[in-house]
Amino acid sequence: MDLFDNKEVEPVERAHGPLSDRMRPTTLDEVVGQGHLLGEDKFLKSTIAAGELPSMILWGPPGSGKTTLGNILARVTGADFVTFSAVLCGVKDVRAVIERAKAAQKMGRKTILFVDEIHRFNKGQQDAFLHHVEDGTITLIGATTENPSFEVNPPLLSRCKVLVLEKLLPEDIIALLQRAMEDKERGLGEMRAVIGEGVLDFIAESADGDARWALNALEASYMINAPDKEGMRQVTLPSVTEALQKKALLYDKGGEEHYNVISAFIKSMRGSDPDAALYWLVRMVEAGEDPMFIARRMVIFASEDIGNADPRAITVAIGVKDALHFVGMPEGFIPLAQGVTFLATAPKSNASYAAYKEALKDVKGSGALPVPKHIRNAPTKLMKEIGYGKGYKYPHNYEGAKVEETYLPDKLAGKRYYEPTDRGYEKRIKEFMDERKKK
Repeated sequence: MDLFDNKEVEPVERAHGPLSDRMRPTTLDEVVGQGHLLGEDKFLKSTIAAGELPSMILWGPPGSGKTTLGNILARVTGADFVTFSAVLCGVKDVRAVIERAKAAQKMGRKTILFVDEIHRFNKGQQDAFLHHVEDGTITLIGATTENPSFEVNPPLLSRCKVLVLEKLLPEDIIALLQRAMEDKERGLGEMRAVIGEGVLDFIAESADGDARWALNALEASYMINAPDKEGMRQVTLPSVTEALQKKALLYDKGGEEHYNVISAFIKSMRGSDPDAALYWLVRMVEAGEDPMFIARRMVIFASEDIGNADPRAITVAIGVKDALHFVGMPEGFIPLAQGVTFLATAPKSNASYAAYKEALKDVKGSGALPVPKHIRNAPTKLMKEIGYGKGYKYPHNYEGAKVEETYLPDKLAGKRYYEPTDRGYEKRIKEFMDERKKK
């Protein structure tokens, strides 16, 4: 492996590579998406214009353009560009890069070191960069799909600017696919084809924001169709689903079916029907829905529709989210299925949700009512002198840790927002509150 081979890919080599590699943007103008970084007056655009590129960590999902952006940044800044993968290289390779960068620095040239999957470097390997990033020997660009707050050493992270790349939208993916279809030099423009209705939408939705996957899927869809008598390739939705081995389910780009299915999913769990909830879960997963979107809806459901009827529900939902993040797909459907069946069969209560909305009415209607003096904190002598904290009853000094006390503003004294049901654990809460009210 030649770490220092930063030459452009020769046209002949590029012509035989996968479509995603051939269509890789070579200028910032060709980059699709990431407007929050590359738009006018945005960070990267301004930084490049100023001619100063800081060390940075590019954090984003697969296929969002991390490697592409690193290559383009090196090109526009005119620096020597060295790239390697943290999976394949070690500290010895890092040292070799540093020595080369020092030699280049003496001749007035800058070196950009691009490290793909930087999160896979251990602490010692990451520490090898520290001094050389700080003294300017190298400009480090690390790419990662993992949260750098957890995966990159704090000393190295503090020396880098973290840039978050967003998942490409379906319309971004479609723009890339259309470009590939029209490009006769790098793309599929020389292959005469008729693209059937819904083909690009299906690929874009299935890609889940991954441009690399989408372009390779398009190429596979072309290749599976032999030219007809007129030399045309008929790329239809059935042929694409055959090429991708993925069924095209109704889940439209416009969003209506998206919201219809998620609504059916939530209402099935709310109605305590695990079978229907599982069906709608499968519909979403197989149609390419972001599994983390499903997990987020489950977390919300656990609090909104189950609440304290089963306090374990929120823990289960968060556990599903964490398991999904840790395991990923396709195995992520397993914790999703477990979570859905638990939430669907749990006792239901929206009392906490309803209580918040009732309290919100008083907050909006009455404004910021003063905090009663007896429950205000009194950290200074002056505050104590003017009555802050005076008369406060510390519950732990009383039998059963129960006291008669007013905690609401005077105007709302005696108001009750939370009305627990008699279902599940909330029945015990109701008994406790009723008993407390009698005292």
